[in-house]
Amino acid sequence: MSQTAAARPATPAAPAHPGISRALTLLLAVATGAIAANVYYAQPLLAVIARSLGTSTGAAGVVVTVTQLGFAVGLVSVLPLADIVRRRSLMSALLLLDTAALAAVGLAPRLAAALVAFAVLGLANVAAQVLVPVAAHLADDTQRGRTVATVISGLLTGMLLARTVGGLVTELVGWRPLFLGAAALMIVVNVVLRRALHGIDPVPGRPVGYGEVLRSTVRIYRTEAAVRVRSAYGALGFAAFSVFWSTAALRLSQAPFGYSPAVIGLFGLLGAAGATAARLTGRVQRHTHPVPTAAALALIALAYAVLLAAGNTLGGIIVGVLVLDVGVQALHVLNQRVIYDVDAAARNRVNSIYMTFYFLGGALGSALASSVWPRAGWAGICLTGLGVTALATVLWVRTSVRRAQ
Repeated sequence: MSQTAAARPATPAAPAHPGISRALTLLLAVATGAIAANVYYAQPLLAVIARSLGTSTGAAGVVVTVTQLGFAVGLVSVLPLADIVRRRSLMSALLLLDTAALAAVGLAPRLAAALVAFAVLGLANVAAQVLVPVAAHLADDTQRGRTVATVISGLLTGMLLARTVGGLVTELVGWRPLFLGAAALMIVVNVVLRRALHGIDPVPGRPVGYGEVLRSTVRIYRTEAAVRVRSAYGALGFAAFSVFWSTAALRLSQAPFGYSPAVIGLFGLLGAAGATAARLTGRVQRHTHPVPTAAALALIALAYAVLLAAGNTLGGIIVGVLVLDVGVQALHVLNQRVIYDVDAAARNRVNSIYMTFYFLGGALGSALASSVWPRAGWAGICLTGLGVTALATVLWVRTSVRRAQ
């Protein structure tokens, strides 16, 4: 028996309905994608934001790092609460904070104010992560793999299409109306989700203190090897992802490309392939077996090899982006399918652990990219991505050997 079962402080009541409807699954996927998009609109706009706020492109690049660090703080300090309070109420409060942060970004007069707003935006955007365990909880055992994969594919689509939307809207009306419009959209999402989840939100178990929730989260990490290993995979996978996307806009704005923010944003459309991979990975039956994980890591390595060898051509960039997105998203879905099987009553705490490492990995990848880009250029970025993937491969070898023993 899992040691976390004895340690968990609360057990949500079982749902009083058989499974989750397809309509609600799709609604959660769309809402999760809309929320997740908020922290990615800025990525293709760094040069535009820098000019508007009178700062350098390098300084504006800190936007990506502070947003991801804010998100990591929210994952550690806020997401575990979803196991002991009404998730509908928590989600609603976070979306209100999300709305305020987006409006503050759109109205920011200077970089310092924008960075504070982006940090708060990152923290509040854990609202998307509240919805993924809700979907897993509402689904029955036969639906759970497909349901989680569908909601995650919505989340990933939102993350990737945000770059497209951000570039196009900025080209038409500017970057400030983009964030003010996103704030208005969050008001709509909040109202719709409150109505959709009314009466079916899992009831928390016995009341416990916030400190006990955090302590039990630490115990889960210590006692569950699957959570530790999959958190490490997630961190390294998203680090590899962020190494590319943190500098993609800078690369594509240079010769021989010289693309505008709108055109750069269109590269986010390639992420649809990654979302498709997420849905297909949800159907993999042996998701705990080493082979699917090895395949995902091989795709990430292949992507960076293509980007290194053919990164001066449009075709090379397109193929590299497609393969990278498929590999990273497949690895992410495999990870989440494994961790959601650990303890049904502690899914938000397990998700908090995993996503904290995931986005810390993303922040590390962004920081590495910001350091490598001015020193080693595109080749340095690709070699950094390969190096991060090599670390994940070492982890795979070690865990596979232990599994075989």
